[in-house]
Amino acid sequence: MEAILTAVLYGSLLLHIGMIAVTMWRVWRGENVIDRLIGADLLSTFTLAILVLIALISQQSIYIDVALGLVALGFVGTIALSKYLADEQMF
Repeated sequence: MEAILTAVLYGSLLLHIGMIAVTMWRVWRGENVIDRLIGADLLSTFTLAILVLIALISQQSIYIDVALGLVALGFVGTIALSKYLADEQMF
């Protein structure tokens, strides 16, 4: 049973890395700023998923703490950039 779980975790990790590659292409070659902003937010989400998968594979909970911190910073950054794009001023 443990071998099946390990195989599924590694498969999911490879799948998420592939999705990050597609998202990076969208951020790099996005048609407009909104597409790039959504891609950057999606990168933050995929980073969270990859770090949680690494935590499950290595059985170390420090990766979950790091993932939550990175996602919180990504959320604040997305909100700040969205506000800047909408109003053309930061505050």
